[in-house]
Amino acid sequence: MKDNLTRRGVAAGLGASVLAPSAAFAQSNTYSEPEIVQAAERFFGAGAEGVAAVVSHVFEDLGRPNAYIEGEEGSGAIGVGLRYGDGWLHRKSGGDLTRVFWQGPSIGFDTGGNASKVFTLVYNLSSVDQIFHRYPGVDGSAYFIGGVGVNYQRRNGVTLAPMRAGVGFRLGANVGYLAYSRRRRLNPF
Repeated sequence: MKDNLTRRGVAAGLGASVLAPSAAFAQSNTYSEPEIVQAAERFFGAGAEGVAAVVSHVFEDLGRPNAYIEGEEGSGAIGVGLRYGDGWLHRKSGGDLTRVFWQGPSIGFDTGGNASKVFTLVYNLSSVDQIFHRYPGVDGSAYFIGGVGVNYQRRNGVTLAPMRAGVGFRLGANVGYLAYSRRRRLNPF
């Protein structure tokens, strides 16, 4: 009986040691919440109140990201809208920074324009090439000076969570997509 319990204990111990490196590898290739809060606060500066609360909400929903994008964008709409931006992709697994551009149309019940700093959390990005696609999303944010908004975009297992803080006024809700590319494009389609 004791020998049987010892075998179970050894098997359980082996199982734990086999799983531990995998969990450690997963955590070493993703950003922790304090790392992201620090990077986002540094990026947005003192003007963006509530960044830590927004990051906490996204972490509760999606967990630990393995990349993020720091960038800027401009948008405007009167029923039909356009959004253009550019930034740099940072990956936890290392490598060079990658320049990323995005553009996209939207349609909905929104009006106004804004210029924003955008900090996008990226999930399940196994290669840089996966970012360069169209990502559909629904945006229902109100933009005010000092406000931070977030929405989710998903495509083929990769999830993007852009957080925006900016100046201007864009109010309402819309549906559209953002196309991420290696070069700046004027055509939003």
